[in-house]
Amino acid sequence: GFGGAPKFPHASDLDFLLRRSGSHKDDFARQAVMQTLEAMGRGGIFDQLGGGFFRYSTDDRWEIPHFEKMLYDNGALLRLYADAWLVEQRPLFADVIERTARWALREMQSPEGGFHAALDADSEGGEGAFYVWDVDLLRAALPPDQAALTDAHYGLERLPNFEQRAWHLHVEKPVDEIARSIGLGLDAARARLEAARLRLFEVRETRPRPVRDDKVLVSWNGLMIGGLARAGQVLERPEWIAAARRAVDFIRRELWQEGRLQACWSEGEARLTGSLDDHAFLLDGLLVLLEAAYRPQDADFAVELAEALLSGFEDLEHGGFLMTRHDHEALIVRPREGRDAAMACGNSVAARALLRLGHLTGEARYRRAGERAVTAWIGAAGSEPMGFSSLMVAAAEMLWPPVTGVVCGVEASLNTWREAVAKLYLPHGLVVCVADEQPAPDWLRKQGENRVNGWVCWGVECLPPANRADEFIRILSEMVNAPGIS
Repeated sequence: GFGGAPKFPHASDLDFLLRRSGSHKDDFARQAVMQTLEAMGRGGIFDQLGGGFFRYSTDDRWEIPHFEKMLYDNGALLRLYADAWLVEQRPLFADVIERTARWALREMQSPEGGFHAALDADSEGGEGAFYVWDVDLLRAALPPDQAALTDAHYGLERLPNFEQRAWHLHVEKPVDEIARSIGLGLDAARARLEAARLRLFEVRETRPRPVRDDKVLVSWNGLMIGGLARAGQVLERPEWIAAARRAVDFIRRELWQEGRLQACWSEGEARLTGSLDDHAFLLDGLLVLLEAAYRPQDADFAVELAEALLSGFEDLEHGGFLMTRHDHEALIVRPREGRDAAMACGNSVAARALLRLGHLTGEARYRRAGERAVTAWIGAAGSEPMGFSSLMVAAAEMLWPPVTGVVCGVEASLNTWREAVAKLYLPHGLVVCVADEQPAPDWLRKQGENRVNGWVCWGVECLPPANRADEFIRILSEMVNAPGIS
């Protein structure tokens, strides 16, 4: 991770490094990302029983968190871990993805489809009371063989790590190392540990729960939509993609009103005019969802959001985007922001999303708006690079346009192609698979020969279509990794 305590995940910085590791063959960047994600996944910043990440670590070891869980952190980290899993298929990454997605669906998605904002750090008994353990009570909840394994796995033989009185769980020793030391088969050790986890989770569920902030915030939902869509695509979990779609449908139904996006759903009502962040993060999440599983209404919504960004927020004088709509009530100064904070900067996210959508649709207005946004802020990045990681990602896509792919064919024949594409890490690629049976705009409807065909384009140049999945993947991989693109 970056720096000392308090220690934050810095998802935007890690995403930049992961992309650089792929496009520039930067082993140091790759190692930095993998080591950080491993440490976070084993640490107490990750809820080892219920899944999901807490907001930040109060120490420099990822061990004791501030126990608040934010939707935006988990959406961004879910997508990051899915991308990292494509680079290195580490079992821990798949486990973190699985449990974080389960947590999001179980505890954060409303019956209507939107995702709630946060879980408070406090419950009865104070901060962290829901999550920490008295070690004797923990051991008493488990059979002796499971208790011995959890003692070793979580390091419970040591002194309490939370306020010198209780234990907050983090992985002290990996299960494969424990299995070797006690002469137990790895599968048996994993099964025993998982049984212990489930039992401890059941016990914990009987405690008074932290308060949930039930607001549905569009910008944060955009991050979770993108996270679930990417994770569902990568790990072949259609139920996660379906959950992302439900969130999109809720937002479009309840918060998209006559071409205007509202920012928040609270107590059964849409509230507050949508900001730059709401439009940018939702558009970005929609593009990830289109890659995971195309729907015509999502393509239409993406274009509508792009048009709303240009008409409502673009700063035509300076480039980039203002935080509030042009018809917002008068302010002394209309805010503009280019730096990343706890979340990626809305200007950078909007720029990259518009660049990608512009190359996919062929709409030059989107590309030019994205380019103006990058140019407006790029000068500030040199003096504060860690504050502009998401801008650097957008700048790379401006300088080296993404490789776009469109696959068209009958639905029954598309799965092989979808599965092949889902196995690729494409930091500068964007692929959409469209069934012949589905309505599609002209920019996604390619003319084939009564079979599946895949088109690969870079900028305005397209190669002849491939009619075999392996050939399409070969061309796509070569284009993404070609000099001048990477």
